[in-house]
Amino acid sequence: MKTEAALPKTLVDAIRYFTDPDVCLSFVANLRWPFGPICPECRGVEPSFLKTRRLWKCRACKKQFSVKVGTIFEDSAIGLDKWLPALWMVVNCKNGVSSYEIARSLGITQKSAWFMAHRIRLAMQTGTFKRLSGEVEVDETFIGGRARFMHKGKRIRKIKGTGTIGKAAVMGLLERHGPDGHSVVKVKMVPNVRRKALLPEVRESVASGAEVFTDALHSYKGLGADYIHQGH
Repeated sequence: MKTEAALPKTLVDAIRYFTDPDVCLSFVANLRWPFGPICPECRGVEPSFLKTRRLWKCRACKKQFSVKVGTIFEDSAIGLDKWLPALWMVVNCKNGVSSYEIARSLGITQKSAWFMAHRIRLAMQTGTFKRLSGEVEVDETFIGGRARFMHKGKRIRKIKGTGTIGKAAVMGLLERHGPDGHSVVKVKMVPNVRRKALLPEVRESVASGAEVFTDALHSYKGLGADYIHQGH
């Protein structure tokens, strides 16, 4: 394993450094599990490592898992040899880096580069590569002042019913008591509370296999078999 002193200082160094799949695996595993791999299914420790497949197998529940499971890298066919140089670019380019520049530098499509940059920036905001897991509560609300307190020129029209006109839709996700005993909360503005807006956000932020608790809003119907959906 390479030492911290040998970590890449330039983009060219980063691309060369992360060419080796074993280096990529070790780099992400050490960031994710500084005290050793932990089974994401049963929290079992000291799993056996399947070297030929670069996977771990839990001694307790017998499930196999990769270093990508439960992270922003999961469900992506893009290898860590592309993800990690992209991460280096986003973190080190102080003036920002576009998806077009990432695509040109790594030899991938602009669409893939945009997808990667979006997830990397999200991880930087939350401070972790991990997705929410275990028991996760999801809810939405509208935030904004009441229309009768707005200046007459800013009122769209008289607000009736739930009073959502002119307000911002906000989605909140809460992981109940994570591995460290603390709850984790993520909050994000969404364009609306329709299914097409909410479901992708759940899939983006919540690891597969999690138990997702929602209200009776019809938009949450159709989360699929990847989650244990508890609608109320």
